[in-house]
Amino acid sequence: MNIVVREATEDDAKLIAELTRAAWAGKVSVTSSGHRETAVVVADHLRDGGGFVLLVDGEPVGSVRWLPLDADPDVWEICRMGVLPRYRGSNLSQHLLEAVIHHGLACGLDEVRLAVRADQPKLIDFYTAFEFELAEELEYSHANPMETPPLVMRRSLRH
Repeated sequence: MNIVVREATEDDAKLIAELTRAAWAGKVSVTSSGHRETAVVVADHLRDGGGFVLLVDGEPVGSVRWLPLDADPDVWEICRMGVLPRYRGSNLSQHLLEAVIHHGLACGLDEVRLAVRADQPKLIDFYTAFEFELAEELEYSHANPMETPPLVMRRSLRH
């Protein structure tokens, strides 16, 4: 299995929107805005922050994005990470997560954050393995107001 993570460009917006919808189908609550992801939204995210596309044997199978916080551009929120269903169970999402962390380190960021949906608490252990810590005092700036607020986890990149 040849695994490649490449930085996304605005030309990837349609692909990433399709990957997000397909990765979240049947996995994430139907009320999540990820199910209605559009290329326009993805292009905005890529312009304002960035993203990566995960390829297995040359086929796009997952993606992730990040956005800087409005209040602190040295903090990124990781969003919309997902891997297609038939590729799950091989820890491929860790490649996406590691790519964002390494990119953040290279950019001199202070911190990366992510949200764990209330209906997916088992992800807390996964992210803890990557040195993320629960930060219950924080709110996720991209939370869906129609859902239970997610738990925020943070990882300091300062050493």
